[in-house]
Amino acid sequence: MIDLGPITFSGRHVALYPLDPRHHDDLVQAVTEGALWRLWYTTIPRPEAMEAEIARRLALQAAGTMLPFAVIDPATGQAVGMTTYMNIDAATPRLEIGSTWLARRVQRTALNTEAKLLLLTHAFERLGCIAVEFRTHFHNQQSRRAIERLGAKLDGVLRQHMRLADGSLRDTCVYSIIASEWPAVRAGLNWKLEQHSAG
Repeated sequence: MIDLGPITFSGRHVALYPLDPRHHDDLVQAVTEGALWRLWYTTIPRPEAMEAEIARRLALQAAGTMLPFAVIDPATGQAVGMTTYMNIDAATPRLEIGSTWLARRVQRTALNTEAKLLLLTHAFERLGCIAVEFRTHFHNQQSRRAIERLGAKLDGVLRQHMRLADGSLRDTCVYSIIASEWPAVRAGLNWKLEQHSAG
């Protein structure tokens, strides 16, 4: 069974802290970089909606269906984004890593790579997950490429899967990494981190 208790992860390039209302101001600053919420195919909160989004995620944590984190840049101590364990199936067990967004300046950096490594390591090696999912909009090519670089495989596309705030219907690409693939994925992520450090 999956333990949904709050947990902190710390690495060389990133820390993941349990999401808390005190992260609000940092997250507003982070989402403003590049006006991330304007991408039509994402569901990134607007600055004025950040308080409500934090409250929504914490309510889902209280209900046992989400474990949300603030993504912290150790160089500054500031929150630069959010990520979560979500759609948690404790009995199987399996879960999704999702509802993730990062300030533009830390996208495709060692911070993001290490955050995924920490979350996946915990999911497979501590929680005993048989699979970890990633989901994204069919049209979100940046996100799809990032998920594929992790080593996740496309399971399929859920057509007209959900309605977005603008009323459009989202086709959702579902990717996963299964337990037998985890050693190779872990090796790949560690190699990427070594390249970041060498560079």
